[in-house]
Amino acid sequence: MSNPRFLFYFIIILTIVAVITIFPKEFRIDIGNFHKTVYGIKPDFFIGPLRIHKDLSFQKGLDLEGGVSVTYKADTAKIPSYQQQDAVDSAKTVIQRRIDYLGVREPLIQTAKVNNEYRIIVEIPGISDVNQAINLIGKTAQLTFWEEGASGSAKLNSETLPLGVTQIFQNPKQTNLSGSDLARSTVTFDPNTGEPQVQLTFSSEGAKKFADITKRNVSKPVAIVLDNQVIQAPTVQTVIADGNAVITGGFTTEQAKALSIQLNAGALPIPLSILEQHTVGATLGEASLQNSLFAAILGFVIIIFFMGILYGRLGIIASFALFLYTLYVLALFKLIPVTLTLAGIAGFILSIGMAVDANILIFERMREELRRGKQRNVAIELGFTRAWTSIRDSNISSLITSAILYYFGTGIVRGFAVTLAIGVLVSMFSAIIVTRTFLRLIYKEN
Repeated sequence: MSNPRFLFYFIIILTIVAVITIFPKEFRIDIGNFHKTVYGIKPDFFIGPLRIHKDLSFQKGLDLEGGVSVTYKADTAKIPSYQQQDAVDSAKTVIQRRIDYLGVREPLIQTAKVNNEYRIIVEIPGISDVNQAINLIGKTAQLTFWEEGASGSAKLNSETLPLGVTQIFQNPKQTNLSGSDLARSTVTFDPNTGEPQVQLTFSSEGAKKFADITKRNVSKPVAIVLDNQVIQAPTVQTVIADGNAVITGGFTTEQAKALSIQLNAGALPIPLSILEQHTVGATLGEASLQNSLFAAILGFVIIIFFMGILYGRLGIIASFALFLYTLYVLALFKLIPVTLTLAGIAGFILSIGMAVDANILIFERMREELRRGKQRNVAIELGFTRAWTSIRDSNISSLITSAILYYFGTGIVRGFAVTLAIGVLVSMFSAIIVTRTFLRLIYKEN
């Protein structure tokens, strides 16, 4: 753009939003029912019932904040030995889905086998009440099937319906088929295409129920609901009377296996009894957090001195853009939100150095153009244009690395990957948009 003022105003607005996001710990608007607060201030106007609530505190992991730990014993006595591990994995998956759905980030959920007894260890950050954690985990999920109800039947309360079912049916109705009628689900492969699919095998009673359901729903969807959430809504192609059904949907092998485990959670309910419950202290604590923040501030100050001495006014501009970069990243950490572990903070600190690296590439190309006798405003444009490919390729490499770490890693490794990826993306915006806009305004052609 020949006129950078529009981008300058956009940067100002973005900075104001970031500052507003970073400093308050909570954003709440409750208007109506005689309770009206906005940042704790009671307005005098009334615009009808409105409730907006967003927790804007930084989410900390177990290593920085602590939490609670609950150890369950899985009763697998009534389950065949070859299915016991799958049953335990099913229960683990259900617990993971329930905790994730309620917004708890990066819990630690592990399975163990001690003296032929299966156990599930659950550690949840940010919770100090053990009973709250127990209620959060709850009991093993149940599997149900839903169809379109008769037009004249009474509509159910939408608040009690499974999540997503109203998007499929106008008048949803639960069938008499449930997880207790499912004998087993397994991963198979389509003999024609070779694509993974999930095979459902019902009991004899379940087969009769399923046959009746498919008979009245040919060319209509039937929703499969696990843990009060729709996980699949396939369209019935023909009547199925043998008690076997196949769920397809372009799955990968891992996706099909995960769905099969989730279905088996309803088919193989495991009684869970609590063996141990206690509060977990922060494994690293406040001292480690303060040391990490000190390291980040020290590194930031050293970068400012380095850039100022090496590039003069250009370095000061880059340092100010780096300060805005820090604000934007911290705001994103709150809005997403990102669970901050010590490894995640390390990823953020690393991204600060990578953010200034792009400016160094740009400034060096600008110096080359100035040595060739180009005017400063021309050198600025050429410097950004010719440095872009190097910046793009290096950041794409970092993003690929972050994606690999996130996909194959767990826990704090994923936290590191997320913070690094966010830092890389924002650093590109900071170097290419923010720094460029400031330079255009300061060194504009007279």
